[in-house]
Amino acid sequence: MDFTFTEEQQAAAEAARAVFAGVAPDGVPSPSLVPGAVADDFDRALWAKLADADLLSLLLDPAYGGSGLDPIALCLVLRESAKVLARVPLLESSAAAVAVQAHGSEELKAELLARVGRGEVVLTVAAHGLTGHDPAELAVTARRDPDGAWVLDGVQTAVPWAQQAEFVVVPATLSPESAAGLSADGTADETEDGRAAADGRAVLALVPRAHAGVTLAEQISTHGERLAELRLESVRIAARDVIDAQGAWERLRELLATGTCALALGLGEAVLGMTSEYAGKREQFGFPIASFQAVAVQAADRFIDLRAMEATLWQAAWRITSGAGGALPAAGDVCVAKIWASEGVRRVVQTAQHLHGGFGADVEYPLHRYHAWAKHLELSLGPAAAHEEALGDLLAAHPLG
Repeated sequence: MDFTFTEEQQAAAEAARAVFAGVAPDGVPSPSLVPGAVADDFDRALWAKLADADLLSLLLDPAYGGSGLDPIALCLVLRESAKVLARVPLLESSAAAVAVQAHGSEELKAELLARVGRGEVVLTVAAHGLTGHDPAELAVTARRDPDGAWVLDGVQTAVPWAQQAEFVVVPATLSPESAAGLSADGTADETEDGRAAADGRAVLALVPRAHAGVTLAEQISTHGERLAELRLESVRIAARDVIDAQGAWERLRELLATGTCALALGLGEAVLGMTSEYAGKREQFGFPIASFQAVAVQAADRFIDLRAMEATLWQAAWRITSGAGGALPAAGDVCVAKIWASEGVRRVVQTAQHLHGGFGADVEYPLHRYHAWAKHLELSLGPAAAHEEALGDLLAAHPLG
């Protein structure tokens, strides 16, 4: 087996390093010093550079101006972005575009994808649900009107970049009357078997930010960025803007979770690097604290965490990229990766704060920003406990051995 990255994947990572080289992690006010959001918008200048480097169209087909690469390449780029705390919706917009490309109508793909790749249109995903612990699709219901339009009702919380994105991709559970009219492939099915198969299905609706029945209430995350509570009250969405392919939401959710793991890994690597540099310079009793056994052991434990985060990340990314089979569905590997990412990144930043002493809390030193971002990533798409429950359900449904 060959675990090396392809030349194309390595080229994407190199391009990302070049773009992110000039990004300062403390380019906006500290979340510890401002009562609201650290900024009203994401880093538009960086977004333009990513577009110029073809990193916004990484996963799009050449027909839409893309490079035709895979989720592994996206994770390599996301890993680099997190090292500098890049304030851009790269994961959300890229993942949403992949869902549209794979399952959207031809009209929708022609209208959106090339513009997304050029950075002209920003997409985001409402994947948090009401609590971040329960499935997001259960927070919104979708029903089909006789004229073919879809009507959405419900609430999604903690939607990233919702105030800046042109469209929010919203997962929604089919109402019983709509589920009864769809077969497993999304076509009409009035039979009893068809109704049973479609029951509980989720659709993905592309909801414009400014649309009748859509309300955005501002929320602030731990890292100081704007989130939104998205309220939908009888929001009508045209059929061409709704994806009802079976499994579309599950694949999008897996890509989002895997990308979040890549962000956690990049952040953790940057923090451990900062800690190593500080411990090598900081002296006590005439010696660098890095030479003390207690310090070295803690740093070594965090290095092991990062290696476990890396191994589980690439396993999950490979599974969702290749479609390869296994003892469990790919969702199992994604759960394992997210458990390690959530727990591992938390331990890395906590140890870093401890080894930095009071210096780690200095708002003029960027470590406290990394800690705030780590907490956000730990809880994004559900904490470790949520994914442990999901993994338990998968193990119960697919007994090993």
